[in-house]
Amino acid sequence: MNRLPTILIVDDELRSLETLQRILEEDFDVKTTTSVEEAEEILQREWVQIILCDQRMPEVTGVEFLKQVREQWPDVIRMIISGYTDSEDIISAVNEAGIYQYITKPWHPDNLIMTLKNAYQMLELQRQNEALSIELKKIPSQLDESLAEKREKLKQNYHSDDGIVRTPDSSMNAVCDKIRRVAPYDVSVLLAGESGTGKELAARSLHYNSPRCDEPFIAENCGALPDELLESELFGYKRGAFTGAVQDQVGLFERANGGTVFLDEIGEVSPAFQVKLLRVLQEGEIRPLGCSCTREVDVRIIAATNKDLEAEVRAGRFRQDLYYRLANMTIQLPPLRDRKGDIPLLAHSMLDKAIQNLGKEVKGFTEEALVCMQSYHWPGNVRELQNEVRYMLVMSTGEQLGADLLSPRVLRAMPQDEAPVLENLAGLDGSLKERVETLEAHILKEALIRHRWNKSRAARELGLSRVGLRSKLERYGLEQIGVSVVHEHKLDA
Repeated sequence: MNRLPTILIVDDELRSLETLQRILEEDFDVKTTTSVEEAEEILQREWVQIILCDQRMPEVTGVEFLKQVREQWPDVIRMIISGYTDSEDIISAVNEAGIYQYITKPWHPDNLIMTLKNAYQMLELQRQNEALSIELKKIPSQLDESLAEKREKLKQNYHSDDGIVRTPDSSMNAVCDKIRRVAPYDVSVLLAGESGTGKELAARSLHYNSPRCDEPFIAENCGALPDELLESELFGYKRGAFTGAVQDQVGLFERANGGTVFLDEIGEVSPAFQVKLLRVLQEGEIRPLGCSCTREVDVRIIAATNKDLEAEVRAGRFRQDLYYRLANMTIQLPPLRDRKGDIPLLAHSMLDKAIQNLGKEVKGFTEEALVCMQSYHWPGNVRELQNEVRYMLVMSTGEQLGADLLSPRVLRAMPQDEAPVLENLAGLDGSLKERVETLEAHILKEALIRHRWNKSRAARELGLSRVGLRSKLERYGLEQIGVSVVHEHKLDA
């Protein structure tokens, strides 16, 4: 329960005190006294927010008493209540005692309660404002410390392992080695590779391993905006440069001054905008929209594309001079299908992050799920794998993420590394019968995985009897796989 605000009423007339207490006790913690001495004792031992004092008392006037209160307890809201409306009394109360309000008799109960509540709300707002002012004074140093800590954490992460998850024999090792060798030198870098291969991660690794690591890293997707918006976003604009430009806007190049600008999907920009980018690379200067003068900027450009820019140059869709400016160094990132060995490690790393973000705990993947993941070709690369891991975590009900949680497109992928008996069934020179048997074995396994190796359900879906299904499993060597998987499921349960 919220504590009621405390009000102290000082009046030498008992009937007046009783009346005020009866009216105010529902909304306030009311303290009453007929003497100034007792009022001072109450103030010393109680936390009083409001004093409501009669003006005409035998010992001292209300103004004289509240003047003393102002000196000793300045935060208490002081109010006078009186049947006299002498202007000199009112002026004296305001100037000497600093009262909040002079209330004249007769007063209306509702109006009195409203006045007191407003006074208390004002007090609370003042206290909150003071607390906020103190906090705001601390913020600059706290922000500096927070930013420094985050920057140092980023630097340590990228210095230790480039931020790129991979196995000791991964094809990404050559890429990471090239990143480490190129990063210290202030040259433009072109990152090439399919969508979702981790080009922005590589760009961040280049930045945080460079002398510019303490300066900003700013990323912009060039394929997501038309020329006009992209130009205003990168170069900034002056007020009135176009409809809706109600104030000056600093562009990303200026914000990143001294640091790195990552231009993703650079192959999507138009030939007209390519000329403006070329000026930044050649002259190190920009011209905001609506501005007559240029501004110098010092940034390192890292660009990325999923297109073959050399082919785009030959086709006349990309400027040759801009290409050579961007591609001082070119780093090609391999697709995930060429990194099969990295998939289990990547999946576990992504699962750890998903668990933190979603607040849902599991112990990991089953071996069967990881095998299925390695069998899929991942056209969306690392980004698609990340989405799949999050989907599995959300849909899970057990302690481990099994293959039955995989999306149908992943689960139905043609396996590359099945049981030994399947390896001899197919091939480019195989007969129709052998190829049909390979396909049949794959369909059987996919159905069993979806039904967590429940043979009755799988047989029912496939239109087979349990005996017929068991016969096919024995024929293709899938019976042994099913026994081990079922055993895993029982242990998990």
